[in-house]
Amino acid sequence: MKMTSHPLFKVFKTFFLLDLLSGMYLTLRYMFKKKVTLMYPYEKGSLSVRFRGEHALRRYPNGEERCIACKLCEAVCPAQAITIEAEEREDGSRRTTRYDIDMTKCIYCGLCEEACPVDAIVEGPNFEFSTETREELYYDKDKLLSNGDRWEVEIAERLEREALGR
Repeated sequence: MKMTSHPLFKVFKTFFLLDLLSGMYLTLRYMFKKKVTLMYPYEKGSLSVRFRGEHALRRYPNGEERCIACKLCEAVCPAQAITIEAEEREDGSRRTTRYDIDMTKCIYCGLCEEACPVDAIVEGPNFEFSTETREELYYDKDKLLSNGDRWEVEIAERLEREALGR
């Protein structure tokens, strides 16, 4: 028979409030440790290198958009959230006329980013993109390009760090 299941031990434990004292000891022990709470809007925690946030379309340094309309991201998307329409330019290259992502369907798997041969579509570091309506979560080409312009520095740094690990 274990000592903790003995009836006298239970009476002793109840009479001397051992559970209460152990809880107070635990509280007192954590009271003097370094605090881990972040003041969220003003302080932000670090993101993982492989964090996948809001989608963005990138541009080349000369300002031309990277997407060559190969439609690999559209084909690999398991949620079928990406829609691409393309046309051929005068010089023979293909570029997108329509690039839409339905973020209500997106499962943030990152397959679109991995399938892209020119790193055109990426998932950026932004995790603060709440909206009031569903319509705001339908991203068109202009919204994706503006996201890419806004987060280009952070995206380029992440892709460079990931390339070192491959």
